[in-house]
Amino acid sequence: MECRLDGQVAVVTGGSSGIGRGIAQLFAQAGAAVVVNYRGSRDGAEEAVREIEAAGGKAIAVKADVSQQAEVEAMFAAAVEHFGAVDILVANSGIQKDAAFTELTLEDWQQVIDTNLTGQFLCAQAAVRQFRRQGERGVSRARGKILCMSSVHEVIPWAGHTNYAASKGGISLLMKSLAQEVAEEGIRVNAIAPGAIRTAINADATEGDAARDLLRLIPYGRIGVVEDVARVALFLASDMGDYVVGATLFVDGGMTLYPGFRDNG
Repeated sequence: MECRLDGQVAVVTGGSSGIGRGIAQLFAQAGAAVVVNYRGSRDGAEEAVREIEAAGGKAIAVKADVSQQAEVEAMFAAAVEHFGAVDILVANSGIQKDAAFTELTLEDWQQVIDTNLTGQFLCAQAAVRQFRRQGERGVSRARGKILCMSSVHEVIPWAGHTNYAASKGGISLLMKSLAQEVAEEGIRVNAIAPGAIRTAINADATEGDAARDLLRLIPYGRIGVVEDVARVALFLASDMGDYVVGATLFVDGGMTLYPGFRDNG
């Protein structure tokens, strides 16, 4: 059995760049029609769509701010109008607005929580409602699949990034609680928690001297790439991962093993 998504429709939020774009491209290669969501980077989303279509896949770009319920609902309506259904949600959109705790503004706290946590709630809610409306489609063993994008910082505290860590900790129990609630309907909900993943956006933290410092936190000895996360997403969304429900898979080279304690056991 291969990790295939033939005949399925996937909505990938934050799909215009980085991890989201990598997932959108790999899902299309596996046979899914993909809705590439973006909020600000229209050019990036349209470029991702062109790349998917050039490789023989199907995709559309849809703008939506995932923190806004009306825009989320419009995005799902566009997906159904264009492709006829939604079978997979990858709730990937996320932002960071970092500051020391006493300097962190309420606005920056709220924006991160709204996008990273409330955005996943709104997208997952819209996905479950759509899965119920369309019923069994015969394209997968599950009626629908939801992947929440978390982070190693759902378990590793991160000073100076309180809002981000809080949002990811919230995703952990959002995912598990939702999985518990809808599993009996044949809807599978899981999460992926990446560690250090090299993308264009974080090059300053994953190249040169910064990379050498970062590698001290990664027992496996390399910084991850987008494909590392995309392959796990494909497994979880495919029937190969059909018995995985309510789990968080850490894609981190061992970062959550707390390597700082290696010499203090």
